[in-house]
Amino acid sequence: MKKVLIVGESWTVQETHVKGFDSVDLGRLEQTSANVLIQTLEDAGIQVDYLPSHEAQYHFPDTIQELQEYSAIVLSDIGSNTIMMDPVMQFQGIRKPNRFYALVEYVKQGGGLAMFGGYLSFSGIENKARYAMTPLADILPITMLNYDDRMEHPEGICPVITQKDHPVAEGVNGEWPWFLGYNKIKAKEEADEIAVIGEGDTFMAAMDYGLGRTFAFASDCAMHWGSKEFLAWDGYKIVMVNIFKWLAHEI
Repeated sequence: MKKVLIVGESWTVQETHVKGFDSVDLGRLEQTSANVLIQTLEDAGIQVDYLPSHEAQYHFPDTIQELQEYSAIVLSDIGSNTIMMDPVMQFQGIRKPNRFYALVEYVKQGGGLAMFGGYLSFSGIENKARYAMTPLADILPITMLNYDDRMEHPEGICPVITQKDHPVAEGVNGEWPWFLGYNKIKAKEEADEIAVIGEGDTFMAAMDYGLGRTFAFASDCAMHWGSKEFLAWDGYKIVMVNIFKWLAHEI
């Protein structure tokens, strides 16, 4: 397997701390949510490049040649605007390649592409992720809503494997831990629905597209929708490694 690219799973925070008469504005970068996934893959011998959201605006690969350095690419909790709206184009009026067209061609030529859930995945909160309006809607194994697709479950909700013989599900035994929510998606007819959640919503789906493969995971690979129990679960390591190996045509 060549190296893989994980994109997203970071954010910046700006806070106002009021201390009586005085206030102080503080800012910080939060990019630790991808750590568990990155460590899991590296422990399995998979080389990982990580592109946090603020860097993806400028440095997400523009061309098929750059994308083909990777066996698999994952977009996780990062909206379509961040990928598509290169600041050089937006603020300097310079034409730039449409990165989504490059991603489509990358998959057609044998690459692997996955999307993990979150507030800025699939449709996302207030439809701000808006992937249903992009070329990725044609190649992902699921259909997406054109409005806020969050299914919030503060009480916890567990997915169920429905296709146990799929390579991604191999070695994942017993009940899954609970999640705090997910994006409402539905597997396409030509896709393999591997797991469901809630009242028949798709939790995991996989599909061949051209010479490549695409995958959808409806909830977080990290906190907050991903519970502490999920991240500590033995099956976490198995299913995440399986996903990347499947995307890379290794299983």
